[in-house]
Amino acid sequence: MAIDLRSDTVTKPSLAMREAIAHAPVGDDVYGDDPTVNSLEERVAALFGKEAGVFTPTGSLANQLAIRMLVAPGEELIAETNSHIVRAELGAAAVFSGITTRTWPAPFGLLKAADPLEIARPDSGPYLVSTTAIAVENTHNFGGGTVQPITEIAALRKGADALGLALHLDGARIWNAHIASGVSFSEYGKYFDTISVCLSKGLGAPVGSIMLSTKERVSKARIWRKRYGAGMRQVGILAAAAHYALDNNIERLADDHRRAKDLAIAIAAIDSSLIDPSTVVTNIVGLDLASMPFTAAELSQRCRDAGLWISALGPKYARLVTHMDFDDAQCAQAIEILKKALVA
Repeated sequence: MAIDLRSDTVTKPSLAMREAIAHAPVGDDVYGDDPTVNSLEERVAALFGKEAGVFTPTGSLANQLAIRMLVAPGEELIAETNSHIVRAELGAAAVFSGITTRTWPAPFGLLKAADPLEIARPDSGPYLVSTTAIAVENTHNFGGGTVQPITEIAALRKGADALGLALHLDGARIWNAHIASGVSFSEYGKYFDTISVCLSKGLGAPVGSIMLSTKERVSKARIWRKRYGAGMRQVGILAAAAHYALDNNIERLADDHRRAKDLAIAIAAIDSSLIDPSTVVTNIVGLDLASMPFTAAELSQRCRDAGLWISALGPKYARLVTHMDFDDAQCAQAIEILKKALVA
């Protein structure tokens, strides 16, 4: 069987999770009658210190609902250059909400509060675009699983308040950030007006994200969720998997982080230009192939032919993501495959 490290979204529900799904009390969520999803939304909102939450099928939709609540058509959201909202949601903010975006670059996606605050332009009058909100991604996917420093987040909040700006947290992998940093979910939550969290990345649930904010914003977001075609019915079968994931799969993320570090150390031993293991603190291993005589697509194919699936996310950038369906034995096997595949 192939070892799949394309993403932490490739996990399969465990037997115990499937049992939870099978026995979930359900109702019609469009009518607000599904007790399992209702309890999940309340649970996650409380975890981050927010008033309410709304379940969505995808992280992209959770992000889009959140920023729509903060930014009006024709206004501006600013985000890091390689953030998921800007690069991996296919222009949804512009297509669905009429939101324009502007970006700041950051090595490894690492937040420095001064960077977005320096380019923010709120209240720009009738002739220029006004900045309304700033988005932060934690962990930063294309930055290689970067954990954003809580000190910089706090500084960003202070600066945003002074400028009258809202903050959104793309917390798709906030679970990993929590385990790596020890910062509580409520501590992260208190700095942001809206939050998205993903339950199918790292935690092993098959489907689902949640958008968190005030009761007023979440009520409005439910209308837009329905308008976008994502009003769901007996969604408790998915929420039950998410409950199980929260009960059982957060602390074990430390194992994913350890295996990612092992992969990074082994790859750096082959060629130190590929990755600096000290930058790998969560479950993402990003390889810089700039000095290699082959492309990321060619490396991906070499690995695939040997039974290891990885992602080619740029001409010279490859990514490996560890997850709960990847164990120590597979890690050792993946290292051996990479040793051969990375030979020019």
